[in-house]
Amino acid sequence: MERKVGSGTATVEAAADGTFVLRVDGSLQSQVDLADPTRLGFEYMRRIGDVVDAVAPRRQPVSVLHVGGAGLSLARYVAVTRPRSRQIVLEPDEDLTEFVRETLPLPKRSGIKVRPVTGRAGIDAVYDDSVDLLIVDAFVREAVPENLVTREFAAECARVLRPGGVLVQNLIDGSAGLGFVRRVAATAREAFGEGVVLAERKVLRGKAFGNVVLVASRQPVPDLTAVGRQAQPPYEVLALRELAGKAEPLTDEESFVSPAAPSGTFGK
Repeated sequence: MERKVGSGTATVEAAADGTFVLRVDGSLQSQVDLADPTRLGFEYMRRIGDVVDAVAPRRQPVSVLHVGGAGLSLARYVAVTRPRSRQIVLEPDEDLTEFVRETLPLPKRSGIKVRPVTGRAGIDAVYDDSVDLLIVDAFVREAVPENLVTREFAAECARVLRPGGVLVQNLIDGSAGLGFVRRVAATAREAFGEGVVLAERKVLRGKAFGNVVLVASRQPVPDLTAVGRQAQPPYEVLALRELAGKAEPLTDEESFVSPAAPSGTFGK
């Protein structure tokens, strides 16, 4: 199926493995298994799923704020593994959300509510200390929006998260020296203290372009080293302080361009 949406042309295609793939202007956005929402197709989403499983007991409801929605894959995962969870998704493309609801319907009483607003505008309306898990997975033309990685946004994330709450952010990089993710790591350290990043070794070494999942909290985060080794493909767990080094936090006042994924590869 195909439809014009605010961000371009959205399509939903049935894959050979029984899942459905959502694309916008040809770019991979989400992979959804309606029969088994716990099946996360994209590697970076499986890593985020590992974080969710490490910080929130199964079957125990949690309060989750998602910045970025697309096919709502991660929200579906939480809804199935932790029934009665309260989830709010900030997704500005209302046409895309309507298309997803029609072609990839949510289960009844999922607890997932989508607000047609950007992350920066939507987070302002969220109460202080009201969120257990904040998942930021938003892209514009296969690049991370600049205003979702700055000191000012990180402060808002810290405001809405409970004292033991966890920020999980999907980033992309592959440049020599990883200048972008290093500065985002420094930004998260300033707002939260310690944390980790999850990524394939070749990405952390600047030898390949790929996803870097950042995890930050005011409390110690669970050790995912063993989980990362057993994952397919395996991923490394690196402390934020080690990645950040002497990098400076990003700010709203700066003009910078985040790395963009090579065309058609986003989400893999």
